Amino acid sequence: MNESECAGRLIWFKATAGNERFHTYVFQQRVGVLIDWFRVLRSDERGDRFRAWGIINDPACCVPGSPDCPAKSLDETYGLDWCPGDEELLPHVGRSGYRDPACDFRDAALKPGDVHGPADQRHDACDLRFGTSTGALGIRKFPNPRFDRAAWLKLNGSPGTWEGYNRPIAAAGGRGEAARSHLQDGAIEPPFLIGTSCGSCHIAFDPLNPPADPARPAWENIKGLIGNQYTRVSEIMVSGMASNTLEWQMFAHARPGTSDTSAIPTDQVNNPGTINALINLAKRPTFANESVIKWRKTASCAKGVDETRCWCEPGRNGKCWEKSLHKEAVHHILKGGEDSIGALEAIQRVYFNIGSCSEQCWVNHLADLRQLDPQQRGFGQTPFDIGQCRRDCPNFRAVEDRLGNILDFFMSAEGHATDLREARENTLRVANPGARYTDQDLIADLERTFGAGAVARGREVFANGCARCHSSQPAAATGQLAGLDFHKLDLKTGLREDWLGNDGPTAVSEVGTFRCRALHSNHMAGHVWQEYGSETLRAQPPDPNVKEPGDGGRGHYRNISLLNLWAHAPFLHNNALGPELCGKPHNAANDFYAQRPRYVDASNVKLLPAERQPACFEYDPSVEGRFKLYTLSMQALLNPAQRIPKVTLLNEDVTLRLGPRLWDGTDKERLLGFELTIPSEIDGRGVTAGTLGNFQHKAFIVDLVRAKTAPDELERSLAKRLGKESARKVLADLQAVAREVTGKPNGVVEALRARHYLIKQVYSSCTAEVENAGHRFGEDLSEADKNALIAFLATL
Repeated sequence: MNESECAGRLIWFKATAGNERFHTYVFQQRVGVLIDWFRVLRSDERGDRFRAWGIINDPACCVPGSPDCPAKSLDETYGLDWCPGDEELLPHVGRSGYRDPACDFRDAALKPGDVHGPADQRHDACDLRFGTSTGALGIRKFPNPRFDRAAWLKLNGSPGTWEGYNRPIAAAGGRGEAARSHLQDGAIEPPFLIGTSCGSCHIAFDPLNPPADPARPAWENIKGLIGNQYTRVSEIMVSGMASNTLEWQMFAHARPGTSDTSAIPTDQVNNPGTINALINLAKRPTFANESVIKWRKTASCAKGVDETRCWCEPGRNGKCWEKSLHKEAVHHILKGGEDSIGALEAIQRVYFNIGSCSEQCWVNHLADLRQLDPQQRGFGQTPFDIGQCRRDCPNFRAVEDRLGNILDFFMSAEGHATDLREARENTLRVANPGARYTDQDLIADLERTFGAGAVARGREVFANGCARCHSSQPAAATGQLAGLDFHKLDLKTGLREDWLGNDGPTAVSEVGTFRCRALHSNHMAGHVWQEYGSETLRAQPPDPNVKEPGDGGRGHYRNISLLNLWAHAPFLHNNALGPELCGKPHNAANDFYAQRPRYVDASNVKLLPAERQPACFEYDPSVEGRFKLYTLSMQALLNPAQRIPKVTLLNEDVTLRLGPRLWDGTDKERLLGFELTIPSEIDGRGVTAGTLGNFQHKAFIVDLVRAKTAPDELERSLAKRLGKESARKVLADLQAVAREVTGKPNGVVEALRARHYLIKQVYSSCTAEVENAGHRFGEDLSEADKNALIAFLATL
């Protein structure tokens, strides 16, 4: 790597950009969701960490007390792994004065021609905030200067355990309500503040050189850009919540390798998506002449200009930015192409997604789910202001000044393709360093499995049936399919010429997959990430065949790359197509697949009995493990009639008890108020996690009031959306609900149980249920052609 690529890699792996405050305080206090970092990171379960959480262990760290580990007991490290730099960090637990390792970060040379040059005016690297590793790659720790050792010992008994910190406290409602814990107690400070880098989701095992034991990887087994397809980031985020809480049921719905990136900046659309694999980015298509409003570097601002249009950083010479509209060639990033104002800006927004600058810049732009008055702040989202964040958040500036280094890392050899031929050759070389495995060897092996001539025939099938979406060659877009070479190399870069996807939009009704992600709304005008979407994106017409609102450029999926598909199963944007993945950890409390199986009876959307549930596919990052998973997933892709429907259901009733609580410090609370129980089943039909996540409760409550105070106006409004006949029915049912719940708020659930179409249809942002539906292209192929396509795609 050159010095810029190396600098970018270090930032990607280590920089939290100050989000340790978010993950320690803000997330719990503002969103109300608890992370139990000890449960996730405890050193005595290091060997089970990958199986439970999909976490990649840091090869440089060790379990205290193990041979050659500098720490001799868990008490020294407060129960976590010992990692390099801890000799400096641990003495500062409970003390101020810690010097962050980012302060010693060595910047790459400033690039020639930088508008803000030639002097180096980059923001202080200290604000990148590295801390030290927790033992999990991408999860970093910082000493908490407010830690009170005496209080910690009184609560936990010893420094090396957090068991008292997360010990349940019986809740007011008794057995039906989730217990509480000291994770909610602001008077108890943990020894560490925990932050995350972008690598926490994107660092993964190298398909070309996987570890023999996933719990004990070496650095040569690790890559930083292909995406961790085993991470259970959703379960990590609710690791301190009981499973019968509303938060657990709504957050812990994403499959391994996926994340609902709008779960915190919530748009109330249940839409987990895969961690993007960043492969051969130099060949990724861009879209010319898009209308982009954004901040661009400039050397000066006109005298008297409003700082919302042009701003110069104080104390710097000619380090200014100007906000303007220009035509640009940009990438389309995210599942629907939403991040569309430039690659650098898309990288920067990842840091906000993981909590950077939350208090200075974006938490106050989120909707407060408890605010029900449309006239009050927090009822809906407001747009994040890039200019304000640059001005007020030093961590923003520290990252922004080095975005070019991160992009260089993306373009480096670490982001190059990982072909099956090379992976198999590497496997052979473990036993025989001189072994070779050629393209012809690969073809011969594939054809032994999938039939003689399968690879050549598969190329024809792919060209005629798939390339219009999954090729970046210009000829494919115009239908000139004869003679397309999908393996051709660009002699200048050494990369495959074809990115194997055009990134263009396809209407979700055409592809037919689970549409909730395509209805994601955070990049719409007036919403939190408005400034990260191009005007061209928002002008894209909605899919006319989708019944839910799809304005603002929504209703489409981009045509993704199929590079190295053999290494990235299961498929679809939500990893729902193919076998379900599971880790089978030794600690049964962390066996999340066992707690939430997905296969259902299509007639009533209820879980199939255990004996009819297909077995899950145990995590296996080996070359042949990946290839087996690829083959099974391809068979599911090409045979949709054989798929068993998958739906994420509530796996137990959720009881909410509302009202003041009294706690005298004993093991029991007293509650003054009432309770609501959200059932896991209504009229013999399972309730999906999306039913809660997609329920537009604010619009429902506003209309409930209007049904009583302005019924004629409401009926006209409903008629525009639903038609006259449906509007009359909805109005009548809203009026009935209003009568039934007057004076008895705990009657809301029962009133809606009798009219559940209001939740599941009328006031839902997305009504889709089956998560592995759609993408039926290829189902009419002969069995031989299906096998041929599987064989050919394995060579790409």
